[in-house]
Amino acid sequence: MTRLGYAAFDADHHYYEAEDAFTRHIDPHMAKRAMQWADVKGRKCLLVGGRINRFIPNPTFDPVARPGCLDEYFRGRNQEGKSIRDIFGELEPIHPAYRNRNARLAQLDSQEIDACFMFPTLAVGMEEALIGDPAAAVAAFRAFNSWLEEEWGFNYRNRIFSTPYISLIDPEAAMAELDFALAHDARAFNMRSAPVHTSTGFVSPADRRFDAFWQKVNDSGITVACHSGDSGYLPITEMWGGNGEFQAFDFQPKRLCLSASPSADFMVTLICDGLFDRFPNLRFATIEQGSSWVHPMLQKLKKAYGQMPYAFKQDPLETFAKHVWVSPYYEDDLPALREAIGSDHILFGSDYPHAEGLADPVSFVNDLHGFSKDEIRLIMRDNGLSLIERRPA
Repeated sequence: MTRLGYAAFDADHHYYEAEDAFTRHIDPHMAKRAMQWADVKGRKCLLVGGRINRFIPNPTFDPVARPGCLDEYFRGRNQEGKSIRDIFGELEPIHPAYRNRNARLAQLDSQEIDACFMFPTLAVGMEEALIGDPAAAVAAFRAFNSWLEEEWGFNYRNRIFSTPYISLIDPEAAMAELDFALAHDARAFNMRSAPVHTSTGFVSPADRRFDAFWQKVNDSGITVACHSGDSGYLPITEMWGGNGEFQAFDFQPKRLCLSASPSADFMVTLICDGLFDRFPNLRFATIEQGSSWVHPMLQKLKKAYGQMPYAFKQDPLETFAKHVWVSPYYEDDLPALREAIGSDHILFGSDYPHAEGLADPVSFVNDLHGFSKDEIRLIMRDNGLSLIERRPA
């Protein structure tokens, strides 16, 4: 077990949803259009919008993969050419800490973690699954956020900060979810890095039709956490002959190497559409989206600013550096990220207890080669703690 000498803040901890996460509080009139469970050839399957959903291979999460079992794979050390199934190895019964907040507190103590942002595992793939039925999406996430607050709390003992999920697919519903989050002491909410689907097509999340929502986010000082999930980018993969259905652990070299980046496109859109000019108190954290996209994106913004300075009210690189925090993958080029945005905007995130995360969360520090003690403390603790503080405008 790695020791820091102080308790860390983990910006990327996860629970595994209970089977009734989307059904416990669902409007009965919307149940068949949202989430249901069904027995298909003796296997319990999740139906979303009346169709079998394969975002997670086993959405019951019992048994489940061992934390960190894909560590070497993600470091590019699969020289033996093992299959993903072989690398996963034997699954194990789900641990109480993955579904119980008090058991998780005890586990955080053993991991020397003071506090954490807590994210879903299944829910980050559900908005895209319901993209064609906005009313069902609204009902599903209204039910989910009620379950989350009841089961985990949005602020449990100032240590577990679970993030309600908010979609802009319906502006009025988004406002209602934000009000619910703020009323229950949420310190961050989860939003996917994606354009907003409307009845007339896709629009920018910085479109002025959402300004009332962003005004309330700005005024409240709550953090916007953009966690990886299904951003609806698979049609780009399909264009190049790839699989068009998002499935976790469906690792295809082509999909991993194509240049489309929802995280970069999302941030570029917010900056170029002037969201931070209109709402200067916004804080965004990108979680489990890595950092390899940051430098190329900044280079493009730098060139665009040099060519068309009249299109920006402020230097877009300074805008990004002021308003965005990045939680990189441990295998990323971390010194390059420091050069791009500074140590004060880098977040430690372990992705625990996922297979692709770290079995020992704070061992993330072992990849911070060349960072000073002060920089390491910023990344491993102080930067994350600063984002749980609401900073009203």
